[in-house]
Amino acid sequence: MRVKINGAMALTQVSSNKCCDGYQKVFEHDSSELKCKMKFAIYLPPKAESSKCPVLYWLSGLTCTEQNFITKAGSQQAASEHGIIIVAPDTSPRGCNMEGEEESWDFGTGAGFYVNATQEPWKTNYRMYSYVTEELPRLINSNFPADPEKMSISGHSMGGHGALICALKNPGKYKSVSAFAPICNPIQCAWGQKAFSGYLGPDKSTWELYDATVLAESYSGPELDILIDQGRDDQFLSSSQLLPDNLIAACSKKKIPVVFRLQQGYDHSYHFIFSFINDHIKHHAKYLNA
Repeated sequence: MRVKINGAMALTQVSSNKCCDGYQKVFEHDSSELKCKMKFAIYLPPKAESSKCPVLYWLSGLTCTEQNFITKAGSQQAASEHGIIIVAPDTSPRGCNMEGEEESWDFGTGAGFYVNATQEPWKTNYRMYSYVTEELPRLINSNFPADPEKMSISGHSMGGHGALICALKNPGKYKSVSAFAPICNPIQCAWGQKAFSGYLGPDKSTWELYDATVLAESYSGPELDILIDQGRDDQFLSSSQLLPDNLIAACSKKKIPVVFRLQQGYDHSYHFIFSFINDHIKHHAKYLNA
C-alpha cells in the first residue's frame, strides 16, 4: 500500500513493518539533487511517537540499495532501546538511462561513492554527497519527528568512506561518526581511482576533496570521535582497497581520536556488521543522547 505524506516535499510510503515496538518504513520521493525517484529506509523507534529523536544516517556499500541494511544488520533493537531514528538511503541515482551506468558493479548504479560528480554525463544526477548531507536531512527534518540538531553518521565499505568524508567535510554537523571496513584512502586504491576518474575527471586535486585520509590531515573543527571496525579476514583489506593504516596515521598526526578495532576472523559481509552494530549504535547514542 502506498500512502502519500503531504508536506513541503511529497513522500510516498512504500512499506511499513512493526519492528522492536517501532516501525521500519521505506519511502520514495522525487529528488531535486539527483533528478530521479529515490527510496530511503527509516526506522522510527517507539519514542518517536511522543517526542523528537536524534537521527543516525547509514550509508551502504557498493551494489546495495536501501534494503540491505534494514534486512541484514539487525540495527532496530538497539535503535529502539536508545530512541534513535535510523535513515538508510540508496547508494546511487536509479534509472537515469545513462550510457555506462549499468556496465560494472563498482561504478554507476549502486556505486555513487557519495561524491558530487563534475564530469559528463554523470554530473547532472550523480550528486550523492549533496543528497546525503543536504537534501535528505531537510526531507527527514520536515516530515518526521527528528531533532535537527542531533545527527550522526555511519556506513560500510563505500558507505564507510561516505560517512567519514561527510563528517570530516562538515565540522560540527554530525555529533559522531563510525564505519565498518571503510575505504579510507580512495585516491590510493583501485575502487577509488576508477570512481573518481569517472565522476571527477583527471585532476587529482579534486579527488582529495572526497578522501578521508587527506581530509583528516587538514581537519580543524570540534573534536570528532571516530569508531572503526575492520574484519581481519576481509579480502578487500588484504587486496589494499581499504587502507585503514593511512587514515589512522593521518588522525594520530592531527590528534583526532580514533578507536580502530581489528576483529579476528571476520570478513567484509553483513554477518560482520550484524555482530558489532550494537556497539556502533551505543557509540552514537553517547553523543546523540548527551
